[in-house]
Amino acid sequence: MENSTKVTEFILVGLTNDPKLQIPLFIIFLFIYIVSLVGNLGLIALILLDSRLHTPMYFFLSNLSLVDFGYSSAVTPKVMAEFLTGDKIISYNACVTQFFFFVAFITVENFLLASMAYDRYAAVCKPLHYTTTMTTNACACLVIGSYVCGLLNASIHTGNTFRLSFCRSNIVKHFFCDAPPLLSLSCSNSYISEMVIFFVVGFNVFFSILVILISYLFILITILRIQSSEGRKKAFSTCASHLTAVCIFYGSGIFMYLQPSSSHSMDTDKIASVFYSIVIPMLNPLVYSVRNKEVKSAFKKAVVKAKSSIEFIF
Repeated sequence: MENSTKVTEFILVGLTNDPKLQIPLFIIFLFIYIVSLVGNLGLIALILLDSRLHTPMYFFLSNLSLVDFGYSSAVTPKVMAEFLTGDKIISYNACVTQFFFFVAFITVENFLLASMAYDRYAAVCKPLHYTTTMTTNACACLVIGSYVCGLLNASIHTGNTFRLSFCRSNIVKHFFCDAPPLLSLSCSNSYISEMVIFFVVGFNVFFSILVILISYLFILITILRIQSSEGRKKAFSTCASHLTAVCIFYGSGIFMYLQPSSSHSMDTDKIASVFYSIVIPMLNPLVYSVRNKEVKSAFKKAVVKAKSSIEFIF
């Protein structure tokens, strides 16, 4: 009986119940979502169309953009619909689906960031062996492995969370289906489920951060050995965007998940969740393009080509 559930739908509390804030928040979230879609899909298109960007770093970046598009789309449209219509009901199956894809995409991003750190290590520390280290097969294996880990992790967390009985309440004190607020609704003993989340998420984050820290330790040692300041600046600039993305992603993620349930505050969790589920997918393409000369050059080339095509048509 414990594996059954009496709940057929959930009611999401959302971010606010103030009717005066619904439309302004809808406009803000719509703007963020459009920027995220245009930024991520545009970056993917640039990388595909410009042969100069057909390198391992941009291969990883295109997959990172795809993942950002995925996990932003798993959450943001439903949030905007809540603001616009006031309908905060989500069916049980839709909740399971949203939860699965969100966890899958966020886990893939976790391992992609670690793979990109290794790529930067190979580029800075072993430049002469870069092409033989980061081969097409090696890059494909790292990306495929990230997606496999994402699907496996999502399956574990989804099964672990939704095996519980939800018979106390169906009001989710959040704006989307996430593990902490769902576990708080269970009338089953959720201790094992909480421990599974803590240790699985902890292992994934610890492994990725360990890879990133070791990679950047060797990168730092290599940069300090470079004699010219121009050389050090150039070497560091190749890693600056990735470091920024790492700090943003892991900072908000660790704050949200790696704390005991007794210290969780749903209001602070909501703020952190807005940041890592909606804002980060918008920031990543900006972080990787604003200070990246190759991406800027590819964008200018694409704009010139588009203008010439329009002029030819008219």
